[in-house]
Amino acid sequence: MDCLDESPGQFRNFKKDDFEADWIKVAECRFGQVYQVKFKLWRERCALKSFDTTFCTNSFYRRIIEEASNIAAVRFKYITSVYGLCNEATGLVMEYMSNGSLNNLLATHTLMWPKKLQMIHEASMGMNFLHSMNPPLLHLNLKTSNILLDDHLHVKISDFGLIHWKEGMSKKLFMEHLTAKGNISYVPPETFTQCPDPPGITFDVYSFGIVIWEILSQQKPYADILMKTEALSEILKISGPTHCHTNGDEEQNTRNPWLVSPVQKIALLETPDLPSDDRRGRDVILSLLAKKDFGSFREFVKRAHVLIQFSGEKTLLHHTVASGDAKSVKHVLSLGAEVNYATARGYTPLIFAVLYRLHDIISLLLEHGAAANQGDEDQWTALHFAAQNGDDRAIRLLLDKGAVADAREKSSWMPLHLACQNGHETVVRLLLSRLSEEAVREREEAKGRTPLHLASAYGHLNIAKLLLTKGAGPNATDYSHNTPLHLSADEGHNRLVRHLLKSGANTDSADSRGYTSLHLAALKGHTGICRQLLSHGANPNSRTLQGWTPMHLAALRGHEATVVQLENEGGCVNAKGQNGWTPLHLACHQSEPEMVASLLAAQANPNVTEDSEGWTPLHVACTNVSFPCVLHLISHHADVNAVNLGKATPLHLAAQHSCVPIVKALLLNGADLTLLDSSGSTALNVAQRCEKWEVVQLLEKGWQQ
Repeated sequence: MDCLDESPGQFRNFKKDDFEADWIKVAECRFGQVYQVKFKLWRERCALKSFDTTFCTNSFYRRIIEEASNIAAVRFKYITSVYGLCNEATGLVMEYMSNGSLNNLLATHTLMWPKKLQMIHEASMGMNFLHSMNPPLLHLNLKTSNILLDDHLHVKISDFGLIHWKEGMSKKLFMEHLTAKGNISYVPPETFTQCPDPPGITFDVYSFGIVIWEILSQQKPYADILMKTEALSEILKISGPTHCHTNGDEEQNTRNPWLVSPVQKIALLETPDLPSDDRRGRDVILSLLAKKDFGSFREFVKRAHVLIQFSGEKTLLHHTVASGDAKSVKHVLSLGAEVNYATARGYTPLIFAVLYRLHDIISLLLEHGAAANQGDEDQWTALHFAAQNGDDRAIRLLLDKGAVADAREKSSWMPLHLACQNGHETVVRLLLSRLSEEAVREREEAKGRTPLHLASAYGHLNIAKLLLTKGAGPNATDYSHNTPLHLSADEGHNRLVRHLLKSGANTDSADSRGYTSLHLAALKGHTGICRQLLSHGANPNSRTLQGWTPMHLAALRGHEATVVQLENEGGCVNAKGQNGWTPLHLACHQSEPEMVASLLAAQANPNVTEDSEGWTPLHVACTNVSFPCVLHLISHHADVNAVNLGKATPLHLAAQHSCVPIVKALLLNGADLTLLDSSGSTALNVAQRCEKWEVVQLLEKGWQQ
């Protein structure tokens, strides 16, 4: 959960001190570094992309500054949010994407087809949004390393708008910008011609086509013409390729085993030298299988071919199984092929058959002694793969031949975990028929989640009902103390929340941060779920470890209906959270005028001060330059001359931030021009020192009056 995500607040210039000191470097490339940082106020993660001015010019960063506020205004589900700048670190502050880039995932994991198609669809939604703007916002830098992944491996487009074509721009300079960023494989061929036309939407469409190919094939584009691209870079006098380094692959393997086969990709090696007859045999075999000329294949292969090793340590039997022809598989087995021989990744022919859903071949292999419980290098058995795919027919075949229903892969995921995660109800029923109640309550290792946690997180109601009837605990906790109710409330699964409550789920159970299910539902604006939880006894004023109530979190995100629901059920609009901030402080900080109006209508105190600096909501609204919020506060009798611990009034802050309408509103409502802050400065002195000349003229007139 990211408290900054989806916040429609004012674009900010962050200070280094706004973040905790332990910056974690998560990526490094030619132009700088990306750090995971934690914003002190909310104690939530975000990413800081710092540009190294040694390698990128000051003009490049100045252009980013010019464009950053426009980029930050782009908010969409499949677009990475930009929160502001941190000039002290020469960088952008962005939404943190915990699973890094798609480029890294494609290189380290084997994705299943449904996941690949989902990623392509989500990326297309993001690009369509950019191109639907008026005028269209071109990316011009689209590649798999600029497609980022969240906790659940959903994708968001990043780094859009950082490369621009300007009128009269040198074509060579534009190409240098592109190739210096390692984009050459994604650039349309016509860009390399002398055509003077500026790039348009078709430029991004071509890049997206390469991205689609890369996702589907999980290979790098144009790997066979590396010499040509290096020669082109030399002609353009571009530095060598950018090397990006990321950490966290090991964690990524254990975090999402249900979406991918978590096996490290083996580097592509040349096939070892083979005797000429073996080389010819290998080539003929692959050609016949590719053409599906199975009759000729069976005539050609002999016992000696069984021993040939193909790339990735695959055998003749692996390739024959992948062809899908049961007669050919039977023939190769009759030649003495080892039925349980594993590839470099640990895949047996049986696992191949399960992956390809070849049920006749699965039966054939099992009849010839295939080991139903032999796992790959990550201890995924054939049953794990069948459960992930939702292949109930393969599940039956494997279970009937002795497959262990509660087999564990290296992260302790059982096939049941995978089926519950992916919503395969029929598979769940089959597995439950072979499992004990103890197994139903077993937790996987990475996050400590039970099958019920997984079904609840992804909204699979019927599966949750099955698990509960088989003894699953509705109040079981994972390693972060989340219950199934936490996860379903957070994701907005109303019907599942209702069933968990009927099954005895505890509404006030808190996770490791002190968040109850009501906190999570309020933060996401799931008003109906809040109503259900409150009707089942949830405490509307429960506090997180940082002191936030559900009301604080709803106000933070601008969820008016949720605030009204909480207030109607006894939620306190004036509760003080961390540093004494009230919901009204948060709404002003986020520049949410409608929320400010709702809170004031519910009797929120406009003159309450927070504890650390003595700021009133009006101070906060002036600092965040929110004129509508200021008007709402003044109309509800906010003290325009309130002073904080530094003796600054709202007028001092409005002068510092150069908002003429706010200054006028404060003056019209009795702001005192003579008040001095702790440095002995009037608001006029502040405006002069900050060179806010329009405000200076206004205050000088006010002084004369």
